Amino acid sequence: MTTTEAIPEPTADTPAEPAAADAAALPWADVHAEHFKMLRLAPLATDRATGARPLRFVQFGYAERNDKHRSLLRMVIQLPGQRVRSEQNHLDVWLDHDSHRAHFGPGPSVEIEPANRGLGRFLVAQGAAWAKKKGANYRVDGVDLSNKDALNEATRLRRDHFLRIQGFDVAYADVQHLKGNVQPARVGDVLDSWNTEKVQFVEILEAAQMLQQAEQNLAEQEVKLRKEEEKVTKCKREDSGLRFTITCLVAFTVFQAGLLIWIATHR
Repeated sequence: MTTTEAIPEPTADTPAEPAAADAAALPWADVHAEHFKMLRLAPLATDRATGARPLRFVQFGYAERNDKHRSLLRMVIQLPGQRVRSEQNHLDVWLDHDSHRAHFGPGPSVEIEPANRGLGRFLVAQGAAWAKKKGANYRVDGVDLSNKDALNEATRLRRDHFLRIQGFDVAYADVQHLKGNVQPARVGDVLDSWNTEKVQFVEILEAAQMLQQAEQNLAEQEVKLRKEEEKVTKCKREDSGLRFTITCLVAFTVFQAGLLIWIATHR
């Protein structure tokens, strides 16, 4: 199945250059999600930029690793029946306990599919809540923002709003708003909540109840459909009877007319 390229939702998430230089030496490169939860994406009005936003269910997966030097929270969003690129729907939160630093990765932005459904804020909030428990005073590395997002004013404003509402400070070195960067912040300043009207956890029992309710609704609809089909069949039988009666009346009328004409012409 083809995938749709999502609108990037940048975060203050990559380490500074010194940390990036030794990124290859980071452990746990082969860690995959081990725990999973279901998320409900509420139906939203159609967006001019991203299109229709119907009710949808996705899977949130995560894994955690810790040692005395580092901690890692790896999160993914999985879409049933749909594959995405490796850099999409993926967020790592790293904590360096030696330098008391934190960074969000693996890239300079969070690319989400489906876009504009609240999943970017959800992932950052999950990462912030986890990091605060381990080091609320840790310093979050700053990052230079992508110039391509600044080429479209609406995209830039949406990106900056996303960052600021999460607790990051966005600054620009030029009046054209092309050279932007996220200023370093504390882990404790990053918002650990998201729009729960857009993204909601669905527990197993709740999901089972939803399936049971859906099956019950389907059964009720089948009963209604069967009744309507019976009504249609009955109407068709009555229609056929009426057609036969009308045909007989027409034939009788034509016969009477012909008989009267014959009588009138043979006197």
